[in-house]
Amino acid sequence: MPPVERIGGRRLLFVMAVEAEYGPHLRTRFTPLMTGVGPVEAAMTTAVALHDLEAAGQRPDMVVCLGSAGSRRCALGEIFQVTSVGWRDMDASLLGFPKGVTPFIDHPPALPLATPLALPGASLSTGANIVGGDAYAAIEADMVDMETFAVARACARHDVPLMGLRGISDGPGEISGIDDWTALLHLLDERLALAVDGLEGALIAA
Repeated sequence: MPPVERIGGRRLLFVMAVEAEYGPHLRTRFTPLMTGVGPVEAAMTTAVALHDLEAAGQRPDMVVCLGSAGSRRCALGEIFQVTSVGWRDMDASLLGFPKGVTPFIDHPPALPLATPLALPGASLSTGANIVGGDAYAAIEADMVDMETFAVARACARHDVPLMGLRGISDGPGEISGIDDWTALLHLLDERLALAVDGLEGALIAA
């Protein structure tokens, strides 16, 4: 059964992509559901987890999706609360649908997320590609990742609110290898843990 944490009187399911982002500071705060990399893995894993939890009478009050992100605008090493998330891969505009909107499904191009913390906010774009350098010019959102929109769609199916926390690991320059992503993960682990510490007070006050 996916692990659910009780914080601030709420049942929270923490969701992350990979172990590399789950460092020693976060390990003392919670045990996450690990989805794997990319929208397909994230949607599948989160949907199954929420289905199982609901069947067991343990549906979470909120899902918290967190990890790293790239950005051309947000400072490296800083933590941001996700204000909205879109899906940059979806483009059915030739059929008359707005870019980012799944045909015949009622959702806006950017899904608003819960923002309970007193942290800087930033918009997020989810897609199945690693973004670097000039590729940022085609993306309107402040940050990029590969999972959050998929998690958001799974949460919407189960009527569970979602919040997102992202630490900036790379950008805006070109990415030459995996070390460009992992170099700051130790710092993001520490700073994301401090952000998680603020959840209890924020949820009690909400």
